[in-house]
Amino acid sequence: MTPSQNNPDTPWWVSNYPAVTTAEVKKTNTRTVGFGIAIAMALIAGVVGSIVGRTSANLDSKTNLVTTKSVIERKPDSVAGIAARVSPSVVSIEVRNGNSGGTGSGFFLDSSGHILTNNHVISAAATNGADITVKLANGKNYGAKLIGRDVAYDLAVIKIAVTDAPALQLGNSDEIQVGDGVIAIGSPLGLTGTVTTGIISAKNRPVTSGGGTSESSFINALQTDAAINPGNSGGPLVDLTGAVIGINSAIATTGSSFGGQSGSIGLGFAIPINQAKKTADQLIKFGSSTYPIMGVSLDTRFAGTGAKIPNTPGSVSPDGPADRAGIAPGDVIVEIDGKSIASADEAIVSVRSHSVGDVVKVKYQRGNITKEVTLKLVAAK
Repeated sequence: MTPSQNNPDTPWWVSNYPAVTTAEVKKTNTRTVGFGIAIAMALIAGVVGSIVGRTSANLDSKTNLVTTKSVIERKPDSVAGIAARVSPSVVSIEVRNGNSGGTGSGFFLDSSGHILTNNHVISAAATNGADITVKLANGKNYGAKLIGRDVAYDLAVIKIAVTDAPALQLGNSDEIQVGDGVIAIGSPLGLTGTVTTGIISAKNRPVTSGGGTSESSFINALQTDAAINPGNSGGPLVDLTGAVIGINSAIATTGSSFGGQSGSIGLGFAIPINQAKKTADQLIKFGSSTYPIMGVSLDTRFAGTGAKIPNTPGSVSPDGPADRAGIAPGDVIVEIDGKSIASADEAIVSVRSHSVGDVVKVKYQRGNITKEVTLKLVAAK
């Protein structure tokens, strides 16, 4: 392909070349990482060169090598075809404050340069005044400004000064099924434009993420076995039509007791796009967003089954939805909208998977008595 600077009709975003912990921002030291990769590649090249050298020495000078001119046909709905269409819309995000920083991923929501990513990717910009730089698929860099963020859902919108960005099509995460094929695109370990494939392994997984900070998020996640690593955070998870059905956000790791593997083990989690769309729309319009609550506090240390409301004053908000429905301190929530609740985290995730104004059924236990009530969720203040 001819470089875009030599063709004035070529869009600015077209590449000049052929085309549970959070999946947290990858902390970088450019010289160290580059040196390590260079050494690894040099070692590989040395081994290959040695093998090729020995093999060539043994070849008879009269050997005729056969080559082929066959062309591989890549259909538009193949992984290669989808990756070629989607990749120009995916960006790498670097957040830097002095000598410290990290990288993540994101993608264009519209042609005016709004980019959706994770809150934990850009949180340093919101809390410490760090600078945000966006690198496009064609290698161009842009400074970005923070439009808004939502800690509760681990989502954020940033913007760069362009007018014809290649926005991605947003799909319907409610319609995705376990076993459906998916493709993840992002910048794991700073390696921009990385494409991995897999399937949807499960839906409605309650995932708590926060990158080890006090900014905890509760996600009713899509689970996938597509390889997701640090730096993939904020990148799109697309279906086999190329439509975004999730935002890659978190990974499960085996921990030190299993050898300390901190990369992908086939357990990645993405925020469903249906939730992300609502939040992103609020952030773009108002600079902030909200989430639904039933008006109770929960005891995260409760060891039994269910989500217990502490038996303390103020644990049920006066005149809130739960209070008006008759729920009281000391009650244990065991089911929301027909789905069993095993812990406080599951209860929070279940509620936040709804919208403000939704009516839900809540089953709870009070001593040996089980009751079910209906209440209307309200916006958190």
